[in-house]
Amino acid sequence: MNREDINAFCASLPQATHVVQWGNSDVWKVGGKLFAVLGWNNGETAVTFKVSPIAFEVLPDMQGIRPAPYLASRGMKWLQDTRDPGLSDAELQNHITYSHEMAVAALTKKKRAELGL
Repeated sequence: MNREDINAFCASLPQATHVVQWGNSDVWKVGGKLFAVLGWNNGETAVTFKVSPIAFEVLPDMQGIRPAPYLASRGMKWLQDTRDPGLSDAELQNHITYSHEMAVAALTKKKRAELGL
């Protein structure tokens, strides 16, 4: 998946919103909660997403996966796929979907109801 494909996938998730910030990064949120960031790693696309504590421990052993700069250094369980080689397309989609689900779960009941989630 390239940056365009990943952005299209993020846009397909329920109530996903997009802004460009942080040095021209594509930032994806649901209900104001961050779930994915597409930025750059040495001129190539890098995808940052929230993961479970277990995934945070296991996935960095794979080539192309690392704790997300800034977010992980603050104790948050976020990883960055530098796409070299990184996760398969299906695995990446699964992790972005799970990150979206965790963001939805962090919303208040009222906010989830407002968004129809």
